[in-house]
Amino acid sequence: MRAVLQRAKNASVTVNGEIVGKIAKGFVLLIGVTHSDTEKDAEYLAEKISGLRVFEDENGKMNLSLSDVEGEILSISQFTLYGDIRKGRRPNFMEAAKPDQANRLYEYFNTRLREKGFVVETGKFGEMMDVTFTNDGPVTLIIDSQSLNH
Repeated sequence: MRAVLQRAKNASVTVNGEIVGKIAKGFVLLIGVTHSDTEKDAEYLAEKISGLRVFEDENGKMNLSLSDVEGEILSISQFTLYGDIRKGRRPNFMEAAKPDQANRLYEYFNTRLREKGFVVETGKFGEMMDVTFTNDGPVTLIIDSQSLNH
């Protein structure tokens, strides 16, 4: 699984003109799933993200976690994170998991975060979404469960 994490001052996701998810301060997460991913990958990402200390303390140092700042999460399914652009000009999405597997692991991931006490808002899986947010910092991190030791 891959996650692009962006620290946000606020965020919302709209589907067909209707806001379906909205947060104040926290994380915007773009989540991609590949064929070989399992619940272990989802658990790893949830654990890593829940403990990241990327919010500034009183000294301006990134020492505070999402729970320390009472932050929220906007989680967006994003199959294009597994787009391959090495050949040609059009991305190949063969590495993205099929929708059933991807949705199951995406929902499992969100459930793990909720079980840790976070407010998790989402878009709508498989739909065209407009995501609007204010990137704070900017702080953007990429987390890949396949390339890290866990």
